[in-house]
Amino acid sequence: EKLDWPEKVKKMQSDWIGKSYGAEVDFAIDGIDKSIRVYTTRPDTLYGATFMVLAPEHDLAAKLAIPEQKEAVEDYIYKSSMRSSVDRLQDKEKTGIFTGSYAINPVTKKPIPIWLSDYVLADYGTGAIMCVPAHDDRDFDFAKKFGIPIVQVISKDGKEEELKEAYSQPGIMINSGEWNGMDSEKAKNEVPELLEKQGIGKKTVNYKLRDWVFSRQRYWGEPIPIIHCEHCGTVPVPEEELPLLLPEVEKYEPTGTGESPLANIHEWVNTTCPECGKPAKRETNTMPQWAGSSWYFLRYVDNKNDKELVSKEKAEKYLPVDMYIGGVEHAVLHLLYSRFYTKFLKDIGVVDFDEPFVKLFNQGMIGKDGAKMSKSKGNVVSPDELIKDYGCDSLRLYELFVGPPELDSEWDDRGIDGVYRFINRFYNLIMDNKNKTVKATEEMVKLRNRFVYDITTRLESFSLNTVVSGFMEYNNKMLDIAKKSGGIDCKTLETAIILLAPFVPHVSQELWSQMGHEGSVFNNTWPSYDKEKMKDSEIEIAVQINGKTKGTIMIDANASKDAVLETAKEAMADKLTGTIIKEIYVPGKIVNIVVK
Repeated sequence: EKLDWPEKVKKMQSDWIGKSYGAEVDFAIDGIDKSIRVYTTRPDTLYGATFMVLAPEHDLAAKLAIPEQKEAVEDYIYKSSMRSSVDRLQDKEKTGIFTGSYAINPVTKKPIPIWLSDYVLADYGTGAIMCVPAHDDRDFDFAKKFGIPIVQVISKDGKEEELKEAYSQPGIMINSGEWNGMDSEKAKNEVPELLEKQGIGKKTVNYKLRDWVFSRQRYWGEPIPIIHCEHCGTVPVPEEELPLLLPEVEKYEPTGTGESPLANIHEWVNTTCPECGKPAKRETNTMPQWAGSSWYFLRYVDNKNDKELVSKEKAEKYLPVDMYIGGVEHAVLHLLYSRFYTKFLKDIGVVDFDEPFVKLFNQGMIGKDGAKMSKSKGNVVSPDELIKDYGCDSLRLYELFVGPPELDSEWDDRGIDGVYRFINRFYNLIMDNKNKTVKATEEMVKLRNRFVYDITTRLESFSLNTVVSGFMEYNNKMLDIAKKSGGIDCKTLETAIILLAPFVPHVSQELWSQMGHEGSVFNNTWPSYDKEKMKDSEIEIAVQINGKTKGTIMIDANASKDAVLETAKEAMADKLTGTIIKEIYVPGKIVNIVVK
């Protein structure tokens, strides 16, 4: 919740982690001294559980088949093993096989049939589910297909009805013994504890997230600091010997055996056990590419430190990262792993923050000819020719100007001409006025403060394309003032150069030097603004007579109502015929004089 990230990305991560609250419930198997444990997020619907479904890979799947069903059950298990988890979950047509065995519903004490179906996966929850067809669409379809009873336990108004589809909304508990009459949402929270007290189940938190293979059989990657010893087993490389570095080699092709190329580098692989000192071998698998990318930003701020990952002083000064700009495709990979790593490093005291990136911005893509740029489509724009013709600052600025950064934009070769003209006009403005000793007028001070305010505001909202258009607008205003006043003051010119520097660094540095400064333009701090100096001393307002605009007047921005009305009447004297019966003034906006 404390992350300033797009809601879409936060939801993707939340769904990927799949944290859910519920209960584990044990269903005794009828006739044998065994039970099946299920995980459910809806323990409140336990009275409506009329059958169970096990994953075909469940340990008890084959064992529960009665003799008459044995062949059919084994055939179903085999066919399910040939399908991927993705295919099984996406298949709309549910399949299943009855084992012939029954479980006992722990609250109704009634036997319920045990089925196998490949829409249940062995690696989520317990690999077994209780099925409440009255209140789950998937269970409803399954029950209808195979003729299994449907018992409603939640009703909108507390009355039972004939269901034509699963009722999945909150309501009042019915057909639920001592829970009857309870609000279903309240029951959902309270039932897990009730089941614990009765010894039927226990309150549980579950996750969809699964372990991911961390090792890769290739040379490039961080070596895994583990040593395998025949006597001591798996032994970590001593901390004083870290970091473990890859050996320098001329060849790192695959071995042909499925092992990492490191397995062939015997002088590196063969070592001694840190515990017993006997011959041992290093782990030859390496870490995946996302291992290093999960913490590189921490090392960036202190990359010469050979004593620790990052010093507390530099971490406090530079971290966490204020803003991360990247594609949404990293949502449940790199960005999620970085969060895991950072939280772990916080837990062991290496850093004092638990989130790596405070703000996340997902940028769009620039396409051409209505499609994503790719070499195969022949629509890639080479920057070399554009830089040759317009300079790299023009290309840099046009890329920001092409459209809102969060949206996909279409590249237009003609667009860079306008940006190139702007940079030249700005360059000429500075060069024409750099040596003039013009004293800042009130108008120039007001323009300078408004310039800083507008650019800063647009930049902070990450509206980069409007930042560029803002530079163009204010450049025109400065040109108008310079033309009218015979020049423009140096402070305003220097402020403009500093504002523009992050966007066109090379031209800005040249102009900073032309203004007589040594060193980098980036040694400056970002300009500040004074809101009081942004205000107009005079404003123009409309004057109406009987609701119709007859003209405008210039007034002091702080003029009193009486002074404004007097000025308006003087200006409209030749149009005021008759008796004034009412005078209306909307401050800073309009005067309306009602005449009869």
